[in-house]
Amino acid sequence: MVDKRFHRFAGPATVRDVFAALRRTDVESAADAQDFLISGVQDLDVAGSGDLALAAHASYSAELSATKAGIVIVLPALLELVPAGVVALVSDKPHPLFADMLDYFYPQSTRAIIAGGRDDLGEPLLEADVLLGANVVIGHGVEIGRGSVIGANTVIGPGVTIGRNTLIGANCTIDCAHIGNEVVIHSGTRIGTEGFGWLDQGRGNRKVPQLGRVLIQDRVEIGANSSIDRGALGDTMIGEGTKIDNLVQIGHNCRIGRNCLIAAMTGLSGSTVVGDGVLMGGGVGTSGHLSIGAGSVVHGRAAVTKDWPAGSKLAGAPAQDIRDFWREIAVVRRLSKGDKRG
Repeated sequence: MVDKRFHRFAGPATVRDVFAALRRTDVESAADAQDFLISGVQDLDVAGSGDLALAAHASYSAELSATKAGIVIVLPALLELVPAGVVALVSDKPHPLFADMLDYFYPQSTRAIIAGGRDDLGEPLLEADVLLGANVVIGHGVEIGRGSVIGANTVIGPGVTIGRNTLIGANCTIDCAHIGNEVVIHSGTRIGTEGFGWLDQGRGNRKVPQLGRVLIQDRVEIGANSSIDRGALGDTMIGEGTKIDNLVQIGHNCRIGRNCLIAAMTGLSGSTVVGDGVLMGGGVGTSGHLSIGAGSVVHGRAAVTKDWPAGSKLAGAPAQDIRDFWREIAVVRRLSKGDKRG
């Protein structure tokens, strides 16, 4: 969700005022839409009566039908799914309009990583027995629990919360994150960095504002020089007890379950959902917007390109059931030796 601890909100503002500032006259809306007062921006499933949300694809249908948002930007094909009482802004290009409105309500100069001054959050709050290494920087509003240790040269951005008995190594940067108890974050790790979200890919490459958070539950361990992007609007989540190796990339809006093991050089593209107890070998990659069921094993260098159910055992690129993978390897070996049976 968009957390105002991390990103200042420039509203509230009416639709009329926003469109005037953006010089937009191309959006179809109900007569009462122009006077609607937008008090926040959220995902469809968590938005409230004053919030703006986006429904830009058929995959949004279920969430759109159930949304409690006050106003939604919606494709014409999805207009009939907008619940009664929800104001609709109809656009053939909903993503660019939404990005424009995000930039209006959350100007880049006010976002956490750029904006150093957050006096409104108050002074940092450190419980007893917190140890800070040399040259540690602690932003306004930071909360750190008892017994935690922060290594030298680490920067903790405004509004971040860190639980008790957590160990954060040297030369880390942490922004837009809430971190649990007994977490270990090794040196050089980057948490809460901007997600890799773009519109008009390969042409204009328009950046989509990244306004979500990273939520790291208790007893997670994150290896050196790994990077975990914050969500676009929602949250990137790492479940309790999960262990992540060195040099792992977790994209925006990924959700990783409890007690997973993820080996080095793995890269999870945005919105990958990983169930509890999943094991991933070194160098695994996912194409994003997919799910891997609980208890699955993904062997090293596999490239996951679609959803897989719980208990799957995967190998290869593209990833497939490991029995099919080894069967194909056996056939290729026989053919390479001139044996045409098969």
